[in-house]
Amino acid sequence: MPNTFKAYYAERKDKQVHTQLKELPIDTIVEGDILIKVAYSSINFKDALAAKKGAGVVKNYPIIPGIDLAGTVVESGSSAYKEGDHVIATSYDLGVSHHGGLSEYARVKEEWIVPLPKDLTLEEAMIYGTAGYTAALAIQKLEDNGLTVEGSPVLVRGASGGVGSLAVMMLSTIGYKVIASTGNDANTDYLKSIGAKEVVPRVEDTTDKPLDKREWQAVIDPVGGKNVGDIVKRLQNRGSIALIGNTAGLAFETTVLPFILRGNSILGVDSAETPMKLRRQIWRRLATDLKPESLHSIKHVIDFKDVPEAMDHMLNNQSTGRYVVKIDENID
Repeated sequence: MPNTFKAYYAERKDKQVHTQLKELPIDTIVEGDILIKVAYSSINFKDALAAKKGAGVVKNYPIIPGIDLAGTVVESGSSAYKEGDHVIATSYDLGVSHHGGLSEYARVKEEWIVPLPKDLTLEEAMIYGTAGYTAALAIQKLEDNGLTVEGSPVLVRGASGGVGSLAVMMLSTIGYKVIASTGNDANTDYLKSIGAKEVVPRVEDTTDKPLDKREWQAVIDPVGGKNVGDIVKRLQNRGSIALIGNTAGLAFETTVLPFILRGNSILGVDSAETPMKLRRQIWRRLATDLKPESLHSIKHVIDFKDVPEAMDHMLNNQSTGRYVVKIDENID
């Protein structure tokens, strides 16, 4: 084991978050049963907020950001994992209150780890990351609530981002007609290339009435904000919206009528604390029926030095697909 390792390190000074690629002593990471040599990490919107703005995401600085990682076990204090095992860790407290994946090494609790499924590479696991896992979890919840391939279209909001792009690809892969919503017309060809049958502008209110024309059997929504209320009243009977994120805000208004007259549902998707049995099930689906043939087409593989620029692009809504950070330079 080396005495030091490189990590993308975030500190708070003078009420500002400062980041740098830094050489740290190995005893910087001490909490956790499993020591992992990280092969790949990824960048999520949450990581960009933690590293660039703070924004209430991180409880205490300094921190190594990165809510995703995939790599190889090099030390284990658990009988469940041995040296050489390939593993994935996403969400929980990684990169928030526990040093995360933008690091050559990470020490992680056993109960946060998923074995790398057969038919999935470490790089592919990070093309997915929390974004892909969350999109797949949303699909599972919608299907459990009645979503069928034979039904009407599925709307994906924020379709150009990580969660949205992967949701479009997965839904298309298993046979759904997908309508992609985006605020950037320049992304139309991209969204059609990954499986969207139709691309529409951001959803806006079309009426002051509590119910509107029925349009979609389901919606995957990583955006949130006030337009959630407009979407709910345009769901088909017994339709559902899987609510994932809040990039457009926290609050929305609606009435009881879509729920008591059409039987609609709002399903909250919490990817951070998913029970492990379900977490493993979702990762198996990501390696099998939900895996798009064109998964690699949305990846942007970057080095450590490119992380700040990628985060800026994400915060400024200038990114599409997924940023995958190659940590281990020696891995193929």
